[in-house]
Amino acid sequence: MTQPPTLATVGNDWRSGARSAVEICREALSAIEGQDAALGAFNTVIAEKALARATSIDRDRTRWIDQPLAGVPVALKDNLCTRGVRTTASSRILESFVPPYDATVVTRLEAAGAVIVGKTNCDEFAMGSSTENSAFRPARNPWSPDRIPGGSSGGSAVAVAAGMVPVALGSDTGGSIRQPAALCGIVGVKPTYGRVSRYGLLAFASSLDQIGPFAWTVADAALVLSVIAGHDASDATSAPQAAPDLTAALTGDVRGLKIGVPEALVQSGSGSGVDGDVLSGFRQGLDMLAGRGAVLVDINLPNAGAAIPTYYLVATAEASSNLARYDGVRYGFRAAADGRESLRSMYRRSRELGFGPEVKRRIMLGTYVLSAGYYDAYYLKAQQVRTLIRQDYDHAFERVDLVAMPTTPTAAYRLGEKVADPIQMYLGDIFTVSANLAGLPAISIPCGFTRDGLPVGLQLTGRPFDEATMLRAADAYERDANWSATRPPRR
Repeated sequence: MTQPPTLATVGNDWRSGARSAVEICREALSAIEGQDAALGAFNTVIAEKALARATSIDRDRTRWIDQPLAGVPVALKDNLCTRGVRTTASSRILESFVPPYDATVVTRLEAAGAVIVGKTNCDEFAMGSSTENSAFRPARNPWSPDRIPGGSSGGSAVAVAAGMVPVALGSDTGGSIRQPAALCGIVGVKPTYGRVSRYGLLAFASSLDQIGPFAWTVADAALVLSVIAGHDASDATSAPQAAPDLTAALTGDVRGLKIGVPEALVQSGSGSGVDGDVLSGFRQGLDMLAGRGAVLVDINLPNAGAAIPTYYLVATAEASSNLARYDGVRYGFRAAADGRESLRSMYRRSRELGFGPEVKRRIMLGTYVLSAGYYDAYYLKAQQVRTLIRQDYDHAFERVDLVAMPTTPTAAYRLGEKVADPIQMYLGDIFTVSANLAGLPAISIPCGFTRDGLPVGLQLTGRPFDEATMLRAADAYERDANWSATRPPRR
């Protein structure tokens, strides 16, 4: 197997003159053309625009030579606004929407020299864990195309895992970066809430959403996060902390670092326990960290078992509010009128035809829990439990520096296997949603394979705004495990 394209190799090739930005871009576009029909990673590919951008970078090497992402092809989840390029959130209701502005993360990527090559497939409005809820087509796992890649940022994970691009951005509301990263065998980072601007991200659940990178290595993910992080006056929830140089934290030294393992939660998993192969990979990962001098500590997260119902009350309530703007009037899809319809009827038909089943389900659930007579019993109670979950982590971090869990209870399942049973699909988020509810940074890193050859992931969760410690531990583990050298077969 060839080595995957990393930021280090691509950047060094361009800076040394071994390859031009145009050559690098053409290679990425060729990989997309050769594999995407089988894998469904992209909704939109902007080849002409990307090549023009690469040509401009080659022409003005002096301007770009010191920029960290100069000439690097990058893919964006299709819920990030891109000026002049359609942004659909994989929904019929936005199938033809072309934003007049760029998301802040897009502006920062391009200021660092990145070449945007396209917009990636996802679950509609980021609502899902399998990328089967896309209105256009499902994305497929490059390790086994009859299986899901995870979601909702499945297209971005597939694009990186299949070697189409070195890095991609996704969004994470309840595990939507970490879960597909685990199932596709790559690195995925959810930053602290507020670390990365959400300006230009099509909102699902505003108090939970965060944008983060997918990459083949922890070092690549750290570099991209350093580029996109930092305060943004356009986002009222953006934290004032300056963006740190996260690559400087990757020392390989974890001696004395205390890693908490919530054994009771890990053993119970999603009710039926964690798959044996997943648990084996997780234990081996912990052993490697301990072998480098980290100290493993059994901790208790007593309210973590309530994270799934809490999340699906908070997230659906916020989704109900956020998606009310898609009314067929201001922008997006509008159902054809017959001249006799009322305005209310046009609203109803536009939303009925424009939204898919999972989005409708979550809008209805959210509207219900916010309605008079049920608000206190459901939404308010969920917010109270959310506070308890955050306090559990606060107490744990008095004793430990990081919390470790498997990223998912199982490896990738087959396409269609859980579509008719959304509850089982929701339970797959048992280990990921707490970080979003508590606003904490978390990373998924590959920790081996099942007997069927499917990747599994190890998740590390850190203190607020302490991505540096989290990345340092992940990088130290990666140096011993070297899973980043293993990639799926070229399709």
